[in-house]
Amino acid sequence: MKYLLLILLVCFTSCKAQKETQLPSEQKDSGMILIAHDEYSGVAEYEAMAIRDAKSLNKFYAKINRTRKPGLPVPTLDFSKEIALVVCLGEQKGKKLPALSSNQETENEVLVSIEMVDSDEVEKDKVQYVSYPFYIYKIPHTSKTINFEKIGW
Repeated sequence: MKYLLLILLVCFTSCKAQKETQLPSEQKDSGMILIAHDEYSGVAEYEAMAIRDAKSLNKFYAKINRTRKPGLPVPTLDFSKEIALVVCLGEQKGKKLPALSSNQETENEVLVSIEMVDSDEVEKDKVQYVSYPFYIYKIPHTSKTINFEKIGW
């Protein structure tokens, strides 16, 4: 009985499905921190936006939770100190991840670049699935206009 329990324990702790993937898109040095992501957003085309208030964030989550029961929980942010950057990738085949970086900053605007990078999990022989992922990052609050730029899509 002890050996069976030990074998089950080893199997559960070594399961790949339980390991959390480390996303290369977490940009802690630039102040961008990934706070939420999922494989289905319900948004069919690419869309990126800066959300500066809780009402807009709740509206976005209402859109993605339309077909989910129970829905995804809305992240809690202090909008007096932080802004949410939402990136909906649209239809994606396979597993690609966005890498965000703020390249240029002027006195009135911040340019955020979005580059797609391959995930470590991609295997060339496997069938690629279709998803509509979204990613939400938080950045320090700024009153500057935030513009998004796609690189290498």
